[in-house]
Amino acid sequence: MNWFLGLPWIDILFGFAFFYPLAMAWVWVVGGLWFFWKRERKAQPFPQLFDEGCSIIIPCFNEEAQVRETIRYAMQSQYPKFEVIAVNDGSTDMTAEILNELAEQYVKLRVVHLAENQGKAYALRSGALVSQYEYLLCIDGDALLHPHTALWMMQPLVQHPRVGAVTGNPRILNRSGMLGKLQVGEFSSIIGIVKRAQRTYGRLFTVSGVIAGFRKTALHRVGFWSEDMITEDIDISWKLQFDHWDIQYVPQALCYIYMPETFRGLWKQRLRWAQGGLEVLFHYVPKMFKWRLRRMWPVMLETLTSIVWAYVILLIIVLFFAGLFVPIPAQWYIHTLLPQWYGALLGITCIVQFGVSLYIDKRYDGDRFIRNYIWIIWYPIFFWLLSVFTTVFALPKTLFKKPKQRARWISPDRGFRGGNEK
Repeated sequence: MNWFLGLPWIDILFGFAFFYPLAMAWVWVVGGLWFFWKRERKAQPFPQLFDEGCSIIIPCFNEEAQVRETIRYAMQSQYPKFEVIAVNDGSTDMTAEILNELAEQYVKLRVVHLAENQGKAYALRSGALVSQYEYLLCIDGDALLHPHTALWMMQPLVQHPRVGAVTGNPRILNRSGMLGKLQVGEFSSIIGIVKRAQRTYGRLFTVSGVIAGFRKTALHRVGFWSEDMITEDIDISWKLQFDHWDIQYVPQALCYIYMPETFRGLWKQRLRWAQGGLEVLFHYVPKMFKWRLRRMWPVMLETLTSIVWAYVILLIIVLFFAGLFVPIPAQWYIHTLLPQWYGALLGITCIVQFGVSLYIDKRYDGDRFIRNYIWIIWYPIFFWLLSVFTTVFALPKTLFKKPKQRARWISPDRGFRGGNEK
């Protein structure tokens, strides 16, 4: 026991807390640059046209404030053959009436009404089952499609028979507050470059639930979306890849979204994301240790390590504050939480990562590149701590969740709508 207590645990904890984000940052930078150089840099300026039809499915729950604009943008898609299916998932506001009115205005719009709120997975499946085309483009009820997004999403689905899903590139509209500005940079420097890197070295952790395309045959093979998973987008991604379907990331497929600009709304969103990731891990990791699933191992390892990292950061914080009030063994005592030389190195790496990723994404953000870069340097201070605490809170929620409980949604906090930049 003495040898165990005598180990330099504080050095080990700080080493892991420091080296994990440092290593992952460089993995993402190198993988993202490789993806950009090989697949994105010389991509054709305009996607190819196809004869195959596309069904745009929009699940809606209490979307009266936004659904008119969402449908209008979907109807402006520059694709030769498409339909739009809006699924009203038991909304309690005026969503049903608005959709019925829009159905009379747009010939290509069909509306499906569900009597009660059944959850997004159920709504998506309902839309898929009534769709007339093999290829589905699924967006949220407040998302705004770029006119060329359907063209970009259809390209890998039609050209590559093994592609079961594609995911697009969400861009944030509400940028007025600090949280909005930080999330603009996050979607480029974290989410965008991570997806590029994951595609380089293996599989994607998840499609973006707000903008994803699917092959209906692939969905049918895996049983469509799981109704008991709180994040149906993560689950369907793992389902498809376990069945050996490929998932592609198409950064040119743009979709404009609103994100929470209040801490309460952001906390609820990130807690849901963290719980969804844990649910998928608990469900799929026991099935993972097969050679035929080896390309999923990097994604699994990365996710499991990030969970351990969150708890290590929490332990460091707890030990520091405990040492202020009660005596603790010297080998567990933490003198300060302020960054030392390793903090400076990590900060420089973050700046490089943010600069590379925002440079890659500048073609989609235009002149906002510099402004986003100025704000994103504050990202680690706030969002890393948010990630730590949502992971810590999500674990017991996942462990004690009732089995096979249907995941129903509530209207999210989408932040401030006035004066948005588009």
